[in-house]
Amino acid sequence: MQPAAAPLIDPFARAIRYLRVSVTDRCDFRCVYCMAENMTFLPKRELLTLEELDRLSTAFVRLGVRKLRITGGEPLVRRDILTYFRAMGRHLASGALEELTLTTNGSQLARFAAELAAIGVRRVNVSLDTLDAARFQKITRWGRLAQVLEGIAAAKAAGLAVKINTVALRGENEDELFALVEWCAAEGHDLTFIEVMPMGDMGGTDRLAQYWPLTDLRARLAVRYRLTDLPDRTGGPARYVRLEENGQRIGFITPLTHNFCESCNRVRLTCTGELYMCLGQEDMADLRTPLRASSDDAVLEAAIRAAIARKPKGHDFDYSRRRVEGQVSRHMSHTGG
Repeated sequence: MQPAAAPLIDPFARAIRYLRVSVTDRCDFRCVYCMAENMTFLPKRELLTLEELDRLSTAFVRLGVRKLRITGGEPLVRRDILTYFRAMGRHLASGALEELTLTTNGSQLARFAAELAAIGVRRVNVSLDTLDAARFQKITRWGRLAQVLEGIAAAKAAGLAVKINTVALRGENEDELFALVEWCAAEGHDLTFIEVMPMGDMGGTDRLAQYWPLTDLRARLAVRYRLTDLPDRTGGPARYVRLEENGQRIGFITPLTHNFCESCNRVRLTCTGELYMCLGQEDMADLRTPLRASSDDAVLEAAIRAAIARKPKGHDFDYSRRRVEGQVSRHMSHTGG
């Protein structure tokens, strides 16, 4: 498959090469920073079918997308989801797609890691905010740490590179900073810290109270380790350092303390066919309607191009004035991580 002559270029001359696809809004956890405990999920009839997800994703690949990250909710709880992964595997085989990756909570990795590796997935991101079992259950509400650690071990055994994503939560996991760093170094996992983002109604949860700026986290690391800034880029917003004492690579995703929008090459497709050109803005494009209105992909591609032409320069997240600014109403589980 050859990319279209005219690639997807947004109004700020950024080529769109990276698509995050949420395949479900459902999850078997209820993390306190992601969703309310008693969530109302979308009716299944509103979700794109696996065949529709294939057609939409393939259209983006044809238009120049080179990296697909599959997200949710928890993507591995969707029935028959490996059918979709296998469909995307054909683009890896043809060379049209450079990378197929997955963000997961790890709960189902023990079941699926070997087959994901066989399809062509080479690395996964696993959300893990604590190594303490009781605290893990408090943060995730429904999760079991042992199950996630088993999944991470299965992924490693299958030959998948594992990156741990940890949301920095003030008053929750501050005291585990060095324990998480040393565990990841011992296990051979990269580690990325993420600032909590103001998304969704958390049923009274104080976003500002949760917010632990990564400037502070980095300063604490610098007390114990020598940090060397790295030029590494993995297609996402993380900026990396190396800890010289153990060689550990640490990433920082800082939507609040340092706006990373200037190099954004990403868009997000929800499980209902909504395309969000920016995680931190409400504007979206409905791709489900043109997808279902015509079997002619020209109509769909025109809708995609029109959406990319509206991609903003950046988001408006801001905690600096000691109140939450730029909050968006949808939950992270709806848009995809």
